[in-house]
Amino acid sequence: MAVPVLGTAAEAERRQLTVMFCDLVGSTPLSARLDPEDLRGIIGAYHRCVAETVEGFGGFVARYMGDGALIYFGYPQAHEDDAEGATRCGLALVDRVVQLDQGEELHARVGIATGLVVVGGEVVEHDVAGDTPNLAARLQASAEPDSVVVAASTRRLTGDLFEYRDLGEIELKGITGPVLAWQALRQSAVASRFEALRVPHLTPLVARDEEIDLLLRRWAQAKSGEGRVVLISGEPGIGKSRLVAELAQRLEPEPHIRLRHFCSLHHADSALYPFIAQLERAVDFVRDDTVAEKRTRLDALIGPAAESADEIELIAELLSLPNSVAGLNLTPQRKRQLLLEALVHQLGGLARDRPVLMVFEDAQWIDPTSRELLDLVVDKVGRLPVTLLVTFRPEFQPSWGDQPHVTTLTLTRLSGRYGAMMVTALAGEKGLARDVIDEIVERTDGVPLFVEELTKAVLESVDREDQLASVLAASPASSLGVPAALHASLISRLDRLGAAAKEVAQIGAVIGREFSFELIDHVARRPDLETTLAQLTNAGLLFRRGLPPQSNYLFKHAMVQDAAYGTLLRRRRQQLHGDIAAALEQQFSDLVERQPELLAHHLTGAADTKRAAAQWLNAGQYAAARSAHIEAIAHLERSLSLLRSLPETAERDSAEIDLQLALGMSSIRAKGMISPAVGEAYGRAAELAEKHRDQHRLFQAIYGVYQHNVGSARIFAARPLAERLLAVTEHDDADPGLRLQAHHALWTALVIGGEPAGCLEHCEIGRRRYDPERYQSHRDLYGGHDAGMCAWTFGGHAEWLLGHPDMALASLAQAVTLAERISHPPSLNMP
Repeated sequence: MAVPVLGTAAEAERRQLTVMFCDLVGSTPLSARLDPEDLRGIIGAYHRCVAETVEGFGGFVARYMGDGALIYFGYPQAHEDDAEGATRCGLALVDRVVQLDQGEELHARVGIATGLVVVGGEVVEHDVAGDTPNLAARLQASAEPDSVVVAASTRRLTGDLFEYRDLGEIELKGITGPVLAWQALRQSAVASRFEALRVPHLTPLVARDEEIDLLLRRWAQAKSGEGRVVLISGEPGIGKSRLVAELAQRLEPEPHIRLRHFCSLHHADSALYPFIAQLERAVDFVRDDTVAEKRTRLDALIGPAAESADEIELIAELLSLPNSVAGLNLTPQRKRQLLLEALVHQLGGLARDRPVLMVFEDAQWIDPTSRELLDLVVDKVGRLPVTLLVTFRPEFQPSWGDQPHVTTLTLTRLSGRYGAMMVTALAGEKGLARDVIDEIVERTDGVPLFVEELTKAVLESVDREDQLASVLAASPASSLGVPAALHASLISRLDRLGAAAKEVAQIGAVIGREFSFELIDHVARRPDLETTLAQLTNAGLLFRRGLPPQSNYLFKHAMVQDAAYGTLLRRRRQQLHGDIAAALEQQFSDLVERQPELLAHHLTGAADTKRAAAQWLNAGQYAAARSAHIEAIAHLERSLSLLRSLPETAERDSAEIDLQLALGMSSIRAKGMISPAVGEAYGRAAELAEKHRDQHRLFQAIYGVYQHNVGSARIFAARPLAERLLAVTEHDDADPGLRLQAHHALWTALVIGGEPAGCLEHCEIGRRRYDPERYQSHRDLYGGHDAGMCAWTFGGHAEWLLGHPDMALASLAQAVTLAERISHPPSLNMP
């Protein structure tokens, strides 16, 4: 089946997409057995079946191709469970195609794959490009009739939500190497999405001791007959389900009944879905049960708690089992009321036997009828030995908070310390370096699910590549910046807000984790900007401080920023970085002066390599001037990496000399003179300066290599370097300050090398040449101390060794006097 080719992209973007291919299939092609009119009728019925099925599962039919169809999940609207929706849709589709009554026995096959694609374009609006659609098409071609075959990427995202048959590694035409594949058989019996997606081991529970203690106290109160309701609120991934699972685990030794109800995004309009699903699990219906067997099991389960035979009939009708409700002669309103009361009575009947832990998860997706029933349950619980836990996201507004037996528990994010503990526990024996742990904690903002998924992504990459550098690149554009399990969830929140909000979020993501209204206004140039930013703030994607136009915005999660940034194609991303860099230079020069690395970052993103390298050098020098040498080294190394991509010219070499000299100086301050980085930086600077006969910078570079050798106790290697410094400054127009520093290097090398007479000779020259005002700037450049004070100090040491103690004491006294006058702390600390 043909894979579409990407058109000229105007609105194109990068997406994580689940792609589904499906077609009709039989022992012989339909076209060989049917006349064109009959064939058109069958294919038309098939297309209608596809459209109806796909719509019910949140997919989008991109195009029909004869008896085949190409379907996207995740575009144009992303959902947090697109891979799951595609698999459910595939299973439903093969079932419905078989049931089509078209005078022919029809069958379908489905192939599904998930991955990053480029989607959009002007030639054909919904084209996609990437490996994912090709893989889905090849899997479909390999599938047997009436089967759904999924790629490893889709299998990983759906966990144990479905039962699968492992097909092992299969060879696919057009795909290099064998591919892992699974056949999806049916929905699994696992009720909880949390359990299905996180088996076999629960993630470590950290920093939730107080919350668990509260739940245990409420359980103890409920067992006495005074039921309790706990409303557990928190943003997605904060650990609501994990907290409930921990409580259930701790209560396992106690006799009790546990009822579990799960709302579903796809069943938000299905009346009483969570209660029906719970009853079906409790009755333990299996696929091969007859209707009579199911009815018998239901009667045995609910009969003891029912207050009348009519209640049993109403619940049987709810489960689509044979019943006599029609003979009750009830109005629809009265029947509905009695059914809700019957379900409440079931809870009361169970509680008479043993205490009940009732869990109602994801109430933000509750259907209206279940909401009404839950209202009745909350009222009833206060008089029963029942603990009801209701979990939901912040957008759900419960109406029960003012009742005395109801407690509200809002889960907050983990602090950095607890986030690091969780990463360490997840890594286990593999272990991760401290800087990697810190990076994970920084990106995940204390959301446990984000911590779990990003840590897994890091560990998987280490297993695959045995390196961490590619896993946690500094740029949010890193392909592993947002794990696949989170990508759809984060993008779906942006998609729901509309195109304008998404575009503004993308621009903000390019600016950075935090941005000002003034700056984004210069870049976005939208009349509705203030309204759109308010929309993003109200949706919980941004925090705002202050009022526009003096307001600042912060992405609530770093991974929301990463996800928004990752949807941009490289060309659009570079354009935005360039626009931001221009705005910074033209309108925010004061900000650039304080944070030169900000402009450097955006010039880098704009692929303006030459200017970016120069600006990273500025940023490094700015940081070094403020003794922030660790930061300076990071900036300078960024500059160096960019310079290496430029053609080798005299201009490029000149820039690298400045860079290596700055890198050498900061390395001395941050790592000490013995660090190999010092010798490497100054050595490279010397090589380039000599190549271009740049005597002034050659002197600085050789002096740096000299310092490295002195600090490393390689004094016999240092002395020739000091002599070379003197030779470099012997010409008539040499800088007298540099000549002073050449003598400075020699007297140091000589005294350490055991030649006090030679040392004293150069110290005396230094004393004559020294000018404390003129050479003030040399104190930090050469040796980190004042040359004059050093000349008096080391000269005094030499005089002492030569047997002139009086002269030595006088020289040392002069050194102390000079040191106090110039007030230079490193010089004062010299021995």
